[in-house]
Amino acid sequence: WNYPLWQVIRFAAPALMAGNTGLLKHASNVPQSAIYLDGLFEKGGFPAGSFRTLLIGSAEVAAVIEDPRVKAVTLTGSEPAGRSVAAIAGDKLKKAVLELGGSDPFIVLPSADLDAAATVAVKARISNNGQSCIAGKRFIVHTDIYDEFVAKFVAKMGALVVGDPMDEATDVGPLATRSGRDEVAELVTDAVDKGAEVLTGATVPELPGWYYSPTVLAGLTDDMRIVMEETFGPVASVYRVADRNEAVRVANQTTFGLSSAVWSRDEAEQQWFIDRLEAGAVFINGMTVSYPELPFGGIKDSGYGRELAAAGIQEFCNLKTIWKA
Repeated sequence: WNYPLWQVIRFAAPALMAGNTGLLKHASNVPQSAIYLDGLFEKGGFPAGSFRTLLIGSAEVAAVIEDPRVKAVTLTGSEPAGRSVAAIAGDKLKKAVLELGGSDPFIVLPSADLDAAATVAVKARISNNGQSCIAGKRFIVHTDIYDEFVAKFVAKMGALVVGDPMDEATDVGPLATRSGRDEVAELVTDAVDKGAEVLTGATVPELPGWYYSPTVLAGLTDDMRIVMEETFGPVASVYRVADRNEAVRVANQTTFGLSSAVWSRDEAEQQWFIDRLEAGAVFINGMTVSYPELPFGGIKDSGYGRELAAAGIQEFCNLKTIWKA
């Protein structure tokens, strides 16, 4: 699953430090993580009862959100789940923070260090076996360096070792669920059937588990589902663009706006993209990382509000104005 401990700590630590208490309804397939988190904060010195896990089903969540003792809600999850939680919270005029999906652009420009960019691009795409909302998923490359970058990127993706995640020689393990693997395979099949070029991968390894091979697709067109939908697995899409205007158009064309990465050694060019990318964050010459000291969150269909840092603490505080004569 997608970081079942960190996803909770990311909201809970700032919220509890501000004096709030917390209730957790975790994903149904990680009950042991949920139980572990139940007593973790008391071990860390917080008051008894300040954080509790609710082992309930999804059908019971609405009643918890609606309870007047619950003052706000935050969700890390899918876009449909986010819309449902936001609707329930909105009906009760309660604050909500939503961290939803992403289809982050990873833009590579002629001034970039291509060896470093290609190496980091692989890490950005296959981290957690590709199951990361902030993973670089769409690799948008300037035509002047497209062939060189893509050759390096494909070679590195194709060389990754797929296998047992307990084996130190393994680079890519299985996906969390069969349905997750099947969704990835369906997106790739749809693209290939509509003319996408497979540069590497696009196979289901014959291994005991829900594996999918590291894959790179090119020649994508707007009628392919993968262009607009999030691919939650080790599949990268590459786009050749003529200039920075086309690069930012492709980057912003999806409904998501979580994070982004720009590879350029030109400071004026870096600022040009920072000003125009529709995303909650822009990482320059690196990959997106959820650092505890930096605010984290997106815009558009990637959600709203921020976790972590001072902004994350303030999301669950009520501002009070004091005036004295």
